[in-house]
Amino acid sequence: MTTTNDTAKPPPPNMLQKVVAEAIGTFMVTLAAIFVDVFYFSTGYVDYVSRWVARGFITASVIYAFSDMSGAHVNPAITFGFWLRRLGSWQMFVTYVIAQFAGAFAAAALALRVFGPQMILGASHPGPHVSALTAMLCEIVLTFIVMLVILMTAHEEATIGKQAAVAVGFAVAACGLFAGPISGASMNPARSIAPQVLGGAVALSWIYAVGPLAGSGLAAGMDWLLQGKPNVEEREAATGKK
Repeated sequence: MTTTNDTAKPPPPNMLQKVVAEAIGTFMVTLAAIFVDVFYFSTGYVDYVSRWVARGFITASVIYAFSDMSGAHVNPAITFGFWLRRLGSWQMFVTYVIAQFAGAFAAAALALRVFGPQMILGASHPGPHVSALTAMLCEIVLTFIVMLVILMTAHEEATIGKQAAVAVGFAVAACGLFAGPISGASMNPARSIAPQVLGGAVALSWIYAVGPLAGSGLAAGMDWLLQGKPNVEEREAATGKK
């Protein structure tokens, strides 16, 4: 007589499942960011603190939901940092970036349908009287902070994946609270560029590509200095545990 092993692990997710997880996760993060910014700038229904707490909450929720499947990058800058650490194949990470931008554009298109021209208020932009260079430097620093938190927590088995969600969510919210008025605290090229493109405001999109990528690269270098070569836990954080 045979028995069914109900405790057997499910098969690991395939590449399609990972890519879909990245697209959905980026859709959720981008949609929340656009909506909360539109409400903040146009209606006052969202106050300054709630604006950034909401961004932190959605980031933590997405990491908790999808980290085991794809690593829950949901951000091309994060994917770039993981690639620099050689934590997966470049083919996988290129596919991730494509999925992330697809999710972000879907979110921006939905926001455009809901808000019309006001959707552009939900796109990242420097604060009043803030130069493009200052905003870019701010994005470098902010993304460095978030990426370093991700990489440092990824080294410890007890904090990778779902447990890291709280730390990363706190980092995102904190960066917005102290630096949002400078650059919009994007830290995510997909989240910013998608609504800028659909809203017809691409003149400053380079800020939100160069800044986050540079910051993520610096964090990857700092992690190498502090931690050395990546371990198994860091690889699992980058590609999913299953």
